Amino acid sequence: MKGLGYKMSGEILGFTIWSLVALIFLIIAIVSLRSEKPVGFYTGVKPPEVKDIKKYNKAVSTIWFVFFGVFELLGLPLLFYRQNSPIFIIPILGTVFLCISIAIAYNVVLSKHKK
Repeated sequence: MKGLGYKMSGEILGFTIWSLVALIFLIIAIVSLRSEKPVGFYTGVKPPEVKDIKKYNKAVSTIWFVFFGVFELLGLPLLFYRQNSPIFIIPILGTVFLCISIAIAYNVVLSKHKK
């Protein structure tokens, strides 16, 4: 982008891409919250039959809202450190633990709300 008067550094570009991915999870959370039918959590698995659809959907959307927030925070090192910095172990391992955590959280929600 020569001649445009600005330079987008790799750090900003990396964080922008990370934030766009996080935005997808925010959209999933909003759609889950507004849904009138029980929402699915895992891809390719039919939504369960639940006692109270509204409470179930709110619990699932809360999981996605928390995922969005923590995922976005895990991306902050992308703004401040150069590529291949050892600090990038934090977003990498953090994302792995975050994914495991939401699966566990969903199973807790499912056990509370399933018929």
